Amino acid sequence: MIEGLGISQDALGDWLTAHVDGFRSLERVEKFSGGQSNPTYRIIAASGNFVLRAKPPGELLKSAHQVDREYRVMAALADTHVPVPRMFALADDETSPIGRAFFVMEHLQGRIFWDPALPDETPQTRAAIYDAMNATLAHLHMVDVDAAGLGDFGKPGNYFARQTDRWSRQYRASVDAPSDDMARLMDWLPDHMPADDGAVALVHGDYRLDNMIFAPQAPEVIGLLDWELSTLGHPLADLAYQCMQWRLPHDGGMRGLGGLDRADLGLPSERDYVARYCERRGIGDIDNWPFYLVFSFFRLASILQGVFARAQAGNASNPEKARQYGEAVPVLARMARDLTEGKAA
Repeated sequence: MIEGLGISQDALGDWLTAHVDGFRSLERVEKFSGGQSNPTYRIIAASGNFVLRAKPPGELLKSAHQVDREYRVMAALADTHVPVPRMFALADDETSPIGRAFFVMEHLQGRIFWDPALPDETPQTRAAIYDAMNATLAHLHMVDVDAAGLGDFGKPGNYFARQTDRWSRQYRASVDAPSDDMARLMDWLPDHMPADDGAVALVHGDYRLDNMIFAPQAPEVIGLLDWELSTLGHPLADLAYQCMQWRLPHDGGMRGLGGLDRADLGLPSERDYVARYCERRGIGDIDNWPFYLVFSFFRLASILQGVFARAQAGNASNPEKARQYGEAVPVLARMARDLTEGKAA
């Protein structure tokens, strides 16, 4: 049996042959070590390599791990300027041979940068990589969702209010009692909610450097991955979420840029990165920027608390990493609370 999938290699090979065009002769299956939410595998076959992404086993939080949504959104973006791998097949919960949904997609050959400081690159290449990431985000938020068949992919309007409620409920479901900082944030966010400006876009939900595959020899994004949290929402949610990286500490496994000499490295400042995004989108200066950052820190803390809760229940894809994420939750909550009190820039 394949670890984590509960199916023999022969049975999986038969399913792939029947459902993936051109698939031939499954040779082996390798689990990717990264990722927390949905276990992901490299499928190696005589016809080439593929990627299989599945729901995790066990009892799951409501509305989590919707790999069918990941499949749908990437399939819909195939003919847009947003780079995504090709989708091949989807097995839903009812028809899946492993008893839970999974999909099969193209295996992209490229580079993933796990350290946002890009230590092996030149300052010029670092700048180009971050600019490519910025351009991809702007392209994503300019997708015509109706033309892409995604007009019903989420509820338009009141995005931040709905998301604050959602992640507050999911956080509470993952703890015995909220921490003081998280309780403070769940009160502060509704009280400081900006008026809904009507902006609606396809948002990725986890937009960061290590969810992208870059071309082997060029600073070009060839694949944006991990769409589990995507929906119709406010584009500033993605922008602020990514800009957390400028503020998170670089040390201690947080994968941030905090404490680094970003100018010396050739990396843009947060201000310049935001300005370039606004220029590409043709929008003006952003009001209430601290609110969007606080929301992003709170949302990430809630997500990581859920990952940690799965580890405690024995359902995490990478239990040791999940425990590290649990340790990050109070750090994120404190950084967000500091922003609400004017203690951070």
